[in-house]
Amino acid sequence: MTELRISRAARLLGVSDDTLRRWIDAGKLSAHRDSAGRAVVDGGDLARFLSDDARDHDDPVDRGSSARNRFVGIVTGVRSDPVMSQVEMRCGPHRVVSLMSTEAVRELGLDVGSLATASVKATTVIVETPSDTEVR
Repeated sequence: MTELRISRAARLLGVSDDTLRRWIDAGKLSAHRDSAGRAVVDGGDLARFLSDDARDHDDPVDRGSSARNRFVGIVTGVRSDPVMSQVEMRCGPHRVVSLMSTEAVRELGLDVGSLATASVKATTVIVETPSDTEVR
């Protein structure tokens, strides 16, 4: 069973330790004490909490899509030359970078501060796990 300390679970959720503690106090998520007496959240409980969390309502794209890996965020950088552009976004705690035509950037009206959704469709997704010392 994976147990995550409050600070680590809060970082994974993209919230402060205090916010996570308030959620625990409100019964939205459960925590218990580990063998060292530290407050921890069960990894399975955290996964269920994330699965039940309906954050997709913030998606500004108003149409159906087969893409399930969608990240709503704010454009934090646009670097363009006459043909290609690099668009950087912050989506919660994640940095997403896309390379696209400069024409597409103009058509979408992408500027620093724009609200946008990054849809990721990949045939290869690499999954890595932390060492035991990094989990807590």
